[in-house]
Amino acid sequence: MKNREDKRKEVDLLRSELEQAQHFFVAGFQKLRVQQDFELRKAIRAAGGRYRVIKNNLAEKAAEGTPAQDLLKGLVGMTSLAYTETDPVALAKALVAYARINPTFTFKAGMVEGRAIDIGAIGELAALPSREGMFGKLLFLIQAPAQRLVTALNGVGRNVAVVVDQGCKENKFSS
Repeated sequence: MKNREDKRKEVDLLRSELEQAQHFFVAGFQKLRVQQDFELRKAIRAAGGRYRVIKNNLAEKAAEGTPAQDLLKGLVGMTSLAYTETDPVALAKALVAYARINPTFTFKAGMVEGRAIDIGAIGELAALPSREGMFGKLLFLIQAPAQRLVTALNGVGRNVAVVVDQGCKENKFSS
């Protein structure tokens, strides 16, 4: 059993993590075996996130004065927290994929960019393309007009060259 000082340190650590994490998901789990927990943690790490099991009352105390205060108030049952400072889409994809395989893993709440989201929005977030995928699409859209312009300019030069070549072959340019 933890003493008061250990609990205070845990609350302070969780508060600093909540303040740093822009995106987090609160989940419930029951009857997860060790292997299932290992797979969950591995998937979260691969998505660039971190995961920890939290005590409900300590989470509520740690969230006081943070944007997560309302989300972590009144939690019941076994609770865990998955969070990241980088890409919430990758983390949401990993968690939703895991929840499909393990139905005992359920979502309680979520926060993305400091705003609370409902449970349905977590699935919608997971359906979005990843950050790298979005950057790739944006880069394609930016490059597409330039590629079309270069193709058109090359076409004009090529057409001029074909006309000049045909003129030379047919002796149209003789004086």
